[in-house]
Amino acid sequence: MFRRLLIANRGEVAVRVARACRDLEISPIGVASESDFGARWLDCMDEVVCLGPSASRESYLRMDRVVQAALQTHCAALHPGWGFLSENPRFAALCEQHGITFVGPPSSAMEVMGRKAPAKAAMRAAGVPVIPGSIGLLTSVEEAVVCAREAGYPVILKADAGGGGRGMRKCFDEAQLRTAFVQAAAEAEAAFGSGALYLEKYLEGGRHIEVQVMADRFGNCIHVGERECSVQRNHQKLVEESPSPVIDAATRARIGEIAVRAAKSIGYVGAGTIEFLRADDGAIYFMEMNTRLQVEHGVSELVSGLDLVKLQLHVAANGRLPLAQEGVKFSGSAIEVRINAEDPSNGFRPAPGTLAAFDFPRDVGPGTIRVDTHMQAGDAVSPYYDSLIAKVIAHAPTREAAIETLLACLRRARIEGVATTLPLHLVVLDSREFRSGTYDTRSIPGWPAANR
Repeated sequence: MFRRLLIANRGEVAVRVARACRDLEISPIGVASESDFGARWLDCMDEVVCLGPSASRESYLRMDRVVQAALQTHCAALHPGWGFLSENPRFAALCEQHGITFVGPPSSAMEVMGRKAPAKAAMRAAGVPVIPGSIGLLTSVEEAVVCAREAGYPVILKADAGGGGRGMRKCFDEAQLRTAFVQAAAEAEAAFGSGALYLEKYLEGGRHIEVQVMADRFGNCIHVGERECSVQRNHQKLVEESPSPVIDAATRARIGEIAVRAAKSIGYVGAGTIEFLRADDGAIYFMEMNTRLQVEHGVSELVSGLDLVKLQLHVAANGRLPLAQEGVKFSGSAIEVRINAEDPSNGFRPAPGTLAAFDFPRDVGPGTIRVDTHMQAGDAVSPYYDSLIAKVIAHAPTREAAIETLLACLRRARIEGVATTLPLHLVVLDSREFRSGTYDTRSIPGWPAANR
């Protein structure tokens, strides 16, 4: 196992990885921007290197500075967390070139899955069902028009290098497609440095289902069940749960096998997530793969009893997976809400500031509560980075009990000093749509459309 590991990230994920390092007797080494330097969450690190100014592009996104930090602190390995450089194949390759173990998949696998069109091509070759649409990238708006006619409207344009809803446009007719093509390409170019687009049939009313996989360097791969992630705003997840209320045991086994086959087909190593769209008719289609640890990994940990970060570190250190698929057991239901420093009643406007109070009761309801956070009362929510301040997860024997446990916790939670999404989560969890499981990606259950 590694003796020292650089955690190339900040906030909650950095704290999470550091906790796993401590359990494995690995010395966690942190990095920070100038505005983060001195933050209390860095107390969990044995050493901290300042990367540069507050702006991410001058600190957390500077590959040269991050690798130099690992070298100067004598770290044998580097964990990228999520966001920032975690899915950048050039960064993974740079680590490899300098003899630093990148805790993640090979750069070659990241290269394939990091672009949507090559990823779809790889999945087709592996026999994984994909959404009907263009074969490869679109070379012109005229090609997009032809593809849309073949697939049938509505269709959706997506950025090949994209994510988070940028470079994405729904189109319901040809005139709209022609206009949207120019807009989406420009937005993608500005956001990702590439205006390349592809087209898919737009399936309305679908469910966002993702499968957690873990693979080692010896060809072994397991799945850790599915997560339901259909409660979203602008393609950003708000609530995640496992198991999904619309996936039965037979479908769970089938999509798990598909996800494992997909990961093996590209020589995947480490933690990854295969994302699917479940259509209204029950058909399952591949959407994309996230080649990293997911924000919502804790949901899968609670229903499986596995520590995914420790498994990441184990396989990165050339260890074999300690269990086969038949050894993965699932118990109960887990539901997570993301608490962001945003005002949901004011268009989800970011709300940086200082936390005057920050407390989540654990001893509530019929289940158990897990809170993953890097914040405490008195800390400042930075305006420079992601607004996530906590993930609150309930685990209970049944979905109904998990909902009640999470509601009980959130109703008694104290967050003062900044606006947060907590009021939204109370509405969602207590809504008829969420409780019955009859919702999809088109709306936030119980939340007025005018406030989305």
